[in-house]
Amino acid sequence: MQSVAAALARLGDLAATPTVSRLANAFALAGHELALVGGPVRDAFLDRPLHDLDFTTDATPDQILALVKPLSEAQWDIGRAYGTIGASLAGETVEITTYRADSYDGTTRKPDVVFGRHLEADLLRRDFTVNAMALRLPQLTLVDPAGGIDDLLAKRLRTPSTPEVSFGDDPLRMLRAARFTGQLGFTLDLDTALAMEKMRDSIRIVSAERIGDELSKLLVSKDPRAGIEVLMESGLAEIVLPEIPGLQLEIDEHHHHKDVYQHSLTVLEQAMGYEKSRGNLEAPDLIVRLAALLHDIGKPATRKLEPGGVVSFYHHDVVGAKLAKKRLRALRFDNDTINAVARLIELHLRFFGYTEGAWTDSAVRRYVRDAGDQLERLHILTRADVTTRNRRKADRLGFAYDDLEQRIAALNEQEELGAVRPDLDGEQIMVVLGVKPGREVGEAYRYLLEQRLDDGPLGEEEATRRLTHWWAERVQ
Repeated sequence: MQSVAAALARLGDLAATPTVSRLANAFALAGHELALVGGPVRDAFLDRPLHDLDFTTDATPDQILALVKPLSEAQWDIGRAYGTIGASLAGETVEITTYRADSYDGTTRKPDVVFGRHLEADLLRRDFTVNAMALRLPQLTLVDPAGGIDDLLAKRLRTPSTPEVSFGDDPLRMLRAARFTGQLGFTLDLDTALAMEKMRDSIRIVSAERIGDELSKLLVSKDPRAGIEVLMESGLAEIVLPEIPGLQLEIDEHHHHKDVYQHSLTVLEQAMGYEKSRGNLEAPDLIVRLAALLHDIGKPATRKLEPGGVVSFYHHDVVGAKLAKKRLRALRFDNDTINAVARLIELHLRFFGYTEGAWTDSAVRRYVRDAGDQLERLHILTRADVTTRNRRKADRLGFAYDDLEQRIAALNEQEELGAVRPDLDGEQIMVVLGVKPGREVGEAYRYLLEQRLDDGPLGEEEATRRLTHWWAERVQ
């Protein structure tokens, strides 16, 4: 946390940059107010990088556009109806929005847009006090009508108006509250937390895309566990991601198993650690974190109480992969993310067979083949899934996975496992078998691929011999 003087110095340096100073001078000469607002002002106090140059003004959208056109390389007015004009100045993206004084009907998130005349009134309608501060330009005057600086010092999230009014205006702010706890390390003040619990059902009017976007931002934050716990305590998780509260399985006095919910949060945290230490993925990695959080969501549906106090979850990997696909589709995630997360969940138990007996080279090849381009993420998820407090067991599993990775590396050096192909391609198969393109070529290709996975590279001559033998037996 920066002192007020240090934060103002940082903001002064930002205001002196060509992009900001040119804008400030242009608006001042035209007789309009301009202020840097929201995230950049907050982050100056938190000693975070200053991104997202957002401004607010008393100028109308048409006036904003007229002022920025001579200064910018490009402009866009996709948000004009809401008072926002975007522009690119000296390679930097800025957004400038007319003061707002909107009203909401309580049934949708779409406000009746009303432009305002005063900066203070505009700030008081924002989501949280720490985001309701502005720096007047070019005067460099800090405006803080809701006590945002005090809340920053206390690391507290509080709404400028009453939380009932704020969340009634825009229920998505409840998810933003959870996200900011993870992103900024803040806690909710009591009134805000109580209002979220009371008003959680209003989140249903928010679009699935916006909910999915906020959950993604929460998961890639510095401390997603804190935000998830806010969702759980408020009851919002039951609406936006019900599979997570579903992990809180009841444990009776005769049957015992680990707390699946707490285990999943621990796996998420450990996966975050592996993201940084392995260095083969760009951290934070949303796919890794989604897979870590959701990897055991198949357990509630597959839970079975066995004799002797044992609890089993047979096939929870396969069931969990299907459930993850369904939930992520409902939240409008893209297909690549959905398929990657589901694949990781489906494969997350595969390694534990390695500890029960030595795998053949064929099994190692299949592990790599099945993981495909998710192999590095599978390494992370599998290692993170070891949460036992038994040091000896944890070490044994860690050493076993070290061994598996070494074998993968050795085989990859010999055989290029990431690009395993049959020793004959489709054209060669047709020549050997004397057939035209069709179903038989695909079957032959798959047969040779299985042979390649079983025995490694065969060479063209041996592959031809095996293919001819297979074809002869097949046509008998």
